[in-house]
Amino acid sequence: QLWLCVVCVTRAATLTGPSLPASLLRTRALQASGTRTFSIDYSHDRFLKDGAPFQYISGSVHYFRIPRAYWKDRLLKMYMTGLNAAQVYVPWNFHETIQGVYNFTGDRDLEHFLDLANRTGLFVILRPGPYICAEWEMGGLPAWLLQKPNIMVRTADPDYLQAVNDWLAVLLPKVKPWLYGNGGNILSVQVENEYGSYFACDYNYMRHLRALFRYFLGDDTILFTTDGNTNREMTCGTLQGLYATIDFGTDTNASVAFDRQRRFEPRGPLVNSEFYTGWLDHWGEQHAHVDTEKVSNMLGEMLSMGASVNMYMFEGGTNFGYWNGAYRSVVTSYDYNAPLSEAGDPTDKLLAIREVIKKFRDIPLGPMPPATPKFAYGFVAMKKVGIATLLDTISPQGPVKSQHLLTFEEMKQYYGYMLYRTKLPRMVSDPTPLISPLNGIHDRAYISINGMYLGFLERDTQLVINVTGQEGDQMDVLVENMGRVNFGSKINDFKGLVSNLILGGDVLTDWQIYSLDIDGTIAGGWPHSGVKQHQPGMMSNSTEGPAFYMGMLEPTGFAWDTFLKLRGWTKGQVWINGVNLGRYWPQRGPQQTLYVPGPLLSSSQPNNITVLELEGAPVDTRVVKVIFPSDFL
Repeated sequence: QLWLCVVCVTRAATLTGPSLPASLLRTRALQASGTRTFSIDYSHDRFLKDGAPFQYISGSVHYFRIPRAYWKDRLLKMYMTGLNAAQVYVPWNFHETIQGVYNFTGDRDLEHFLDLANRTGLFVILRPGPYICAEWEMGGLPAWLLQKPNIMVRTADPDYLQAVNDWLAVLLPKVKPWLYGNGGNILSVQVENEYGSYFACDYNYMRHLRALFRYFLGDDTILFTTDGNTNREMTCGTLQGLYATIDFGTDTNASVAFDRQRRFEPRGPLVNSEFYTGWLDHWGEQHAHVDTEKVSNMLGEMLSMGASVNMYMFEGGTNFGYWNGAYRSVVTSYDYNAPLSEAGDPTDKLLAIREVIKKFRDIPLGPMPPATPKFAYGFVAMKKVGIATLLDTISPQGPVKSQHLLTFEEMKQYYGYMLYRTKLPRMVSDPTPLISPLNGIHDRAYISINGMYLGFLERDTQLVINVTGQEGDQMDVLVENMGRVNFGSKINDFKGLVSNLILGGDVLTDWQIYSLDIDGTIAGGWPHSGVKQHQPGMMSNSTEGPAFYMGMLEPTGFAWDTFLKLRGWTKGQVWINGVNLGRYWPQRGPQQTLYVPGPLLSSSQPNNITVLELEGAPVDTRVVKVIFPSDFL
């Protein structure tokens, strides 16, 4: 039955593909007289490109974490560092946020990114998943998979396989023209990602993926796996017919790690598919740092061994919107302490890496492209948004009434925020505990009684809050999805209130549940376009609890990168000109500023800034933009 599933997806291969970019057509014309090949020479433990020995020096770059306007800049800086390849993930949920609706336009235009890399002179190591990890929401898997609550993702579960079939039947035909043998720049393609780290160890699933990739990409394409430096990971993540590579960082002995690769791949090139130049950050931890000298020394050691190396990351970028991974929520910045900063600026680490690469290959002549220009725009005054019909504005469809709680997935709202509303079932004159006994707050819940903010409940850490009130008082529970688990066994990470709330001895029922389309409403111009609707008399003067704030940055005649600092604010979300910059949480840190790419700003029109503060704004509600070179202070 697994193999029959391949037949289900063949119809997509008969569809007419998009017209090819001029650069790819030119490449094909130039190669018409010869044969382009990329293969593994097992006799001499190396790659061959067009019959000649080839070693790649690559860097990971994520188009989905960088504004499209900056793709060319980042790729050029990689090329000028001496890299000859870029390693690229494809996040399924970024392209199919709604089941069956595919988006490859704008910042999601994968083929444009591949074309830019090709024109820049970079080959591509493609990692299309379907699972990618990448500290990305649900590891790149779409949350709508959880509509089937018992689905076993990353296994041979028929429901999961059918969704994977449908997705790869769309993605892989787009990729095929870009394979090196077809005139493109993709040298090799990863199947799944670090599967040996997953508990299931389902070889039937991996065989099914191998069959799909072979069907769509052909028998000559190098398909590979990547796994961590342990026997268990390499055992469960590797499969005959998929070239086994390994990943490790500066805390590992390179010779010992490559010896482990050799146990599973006795002949062929040594490959470190993820050499860690830095590391990720979680809220509440110190900013990660990996020593530049250790990175450059180990890179030189691996290259001298003849290994092909991919540096993860070369530029990290930004987790805009709600795309950060979790269980311990990843911060908005994905700076990663990488050679190119979050804003794409060359660092000392980049210059050190460039000096190492010079010893192994000729690098392009000419200066490194400079950092993008930055500007400190100064203070922006913010005012609280008061509107009597706020819920009608951000939830025009109204509530779903339910005796029992429903999750985000059951409401078919997969990201952001939802509001749960009920009434107190009895008088609670003495402080009475409101409890989530089964740790059912996924992930933070902001509690108000009759509009008065009481505090929050938080997954794993804050499961009880005391409540007082009269029978019939309105209780609002605003729930924030902080990002789904991206790694490990708990990736089926449902959001919202996923188990009962208990007040004293009473299980709360009779809920009104509101899906909140905050992003769509703000993208449509609210609250700035609806300023006449604001009714100051309808709002509290308190700065505690969830509330929207609005301000405008006046045009300056240019639009340069900057950083947004919310000194004195607590936790929330920021939008500029309708674009969701991501989460801020300076009280928990380490991130203290939000990166604002210049292309998001207007040089001639006022720039709308909207803030959703969840816990408490400062009395002086001003936002200041700064130009610090780091998001961490």
